[in-house]
Amino acid sequence: MRNRAIFGCLCAAFAVYSSYVYTAGTAADHVPPMNDAERFGAKVYQQYNCVACHQFYGLGGYRGPDLTNVISNRGAGYARAFISAGTAAMPNLGLADNEIDAVLAYLAFVDRTGTYPAEDVAVHWNGTVAYQDDPH
Repeated sequence: MRNRAIFGCLCAAFAVYSSYVYTAGTAADHVPPMNDAERFGAKVYQQYNCVACHQFYGLGGYRGPDLTNVISNRGAGYARAFISAGTAAMPNLGLADNEIDAVLAYLAFVDRTGTYPAEDVAVHWNGTVAYQDDPH
């Protein structure tokens, strides 16, 4: 009977901790859903398998650069030039103007979701990450 009580307490503690970890910070800094242009850009990004060479938040291929913050760091004109003309390492995919505009809209959406690499972070005892300006 005592073992069951201990096991029950451990299960309850695990459930409470898991719900805290998976919900902490998700409501306050919510990113609005993608609009139609951004969704179309995501579809083009997937259709041409851009993730084979590029990453978001360090996840993806390693032949090309991480594109998480390319719009805020380099600008849409910079990204447009590479997408439309290609380079020696990046092929010219022959995208139409509306596809290029959509991919740029998608990259701007991803740019708004966060910063990579993360700067000024502290790891709490419970495994969560807090930025320096985070009051938690």
